[in-house]
Amino acid sequence: MRCRAVFRVSQSRNRAPLLLQPQASRLYSQLQSKHERSSFGIAFDIDGVVLRGRVPIGGSPQALRRLYGESGALKVPFIFLTNGGGIPESRRAIELSDLLGVYILPSQVVQGHSSFKTLLKRYENELIIATGKGEPALVMSEYGFKKVLSLDEYASYFENIDPVSQYKMWTTKWESSKGSCPKNLVPSFNIASDRVKAAFVVSDPVDWGRDIQVLCDILSSGGLPGDDNGQQPPLYFAADDLEYQAAFPSERLGMGAFRIALESVFNRIHCNALDCVIFGKPNPFVFKNTEAILRQLHSSCDDNYINNGNNGSHPFKTLYMIGDNPLVDIKGAQQSFGLNVT
Repeated sequence: MRCRAVFRVSQSRNRAPLLLQPQASRLYSQLQSKHERSSFGIAFDIDGVVLRGRVPIGGSPQALRRLYGESGALKVPFIFLTNGGGIPESRRAIELSDLLGVYILPSQVVQGHSSFKTLLKRYENELIIATGKGEPALVMSEYGFKKVLSLDEYASYFENIDPVSQYKMWTTKWESSKGSCPKNLVPSFNIASDRVKAAFVVSDPVDWGRDIQVLCDILSSGGLPGDDNGQQPPLYFAADDLEYQAAFPSERLGMGAFRIALESVFNRIHCNALDCVIFGKPNPFVFKNTEAILRQLHSSCDDNYINNGNNGSHPFKTLYMIGDNPLVDIKGAQQSFGLNVT
């Protein structure tokens, strides 16, 4: 099996905007006859490759439609592999379907925090904190974690933990709704005495100052702000992108920039250096998992397609990774599969 990483040149890097390099364009000509299963699979990055903000880039919707048969059944196995997130994969699949005009399954969406599912057995019944834009606690709850709070909600139980909150002109979703919070959403455990067993940065944090303060409190106190006993609870990041391409012409600071800020502050005020685990691209685990998902999609393609002789442990002749970030998309594919960039 061959693996190829295809680099899309981003407009923000002052180069000519290209949807795909010529080698990537040729993959569409490899589409088999309608009675034969595809011999290749594709992993697309989202931001800067198929979407800029919520706007499709170039002919990306038309290109994606070529991966489906006339009946609408998936003809070429592909997934979206992004370090973004903040909402459940099922909801992101619906969004992508609406924006791109093709039917996307939740299993075709792999986000930065999707790998957190692998930690369920360890933290399923432990108190954990989730932070980031969107609905980080909902994401973790849908993965099966039973005692998860957003950092917004957690901080609300500690008076004056954010010393400048009174000067902020916005309110979080939790703060604006907690007055009418249903009883079944009130935690059944004692937040004031239960130690946080792990903290998860699920997506790009919104309130950096507050999040850095509260995370430092949790991590330096053994999981109970105001205390000074115990080791640092584990800290997990869904990704480590320093920058990423959004709707603004130039790239925006990402989760990696937040990690650097948190690490810098924590290491100045604490005797031990910050310890954290980073998931997302370019982590080789993510790309190995991508290959496994593509195999599952390959086996579930329309039964009208016949076996092309590659249904063993490696059903694909080639896997393509199409991205716009050489330090994340391309580096990850190279590390995982030892491939050449085309």
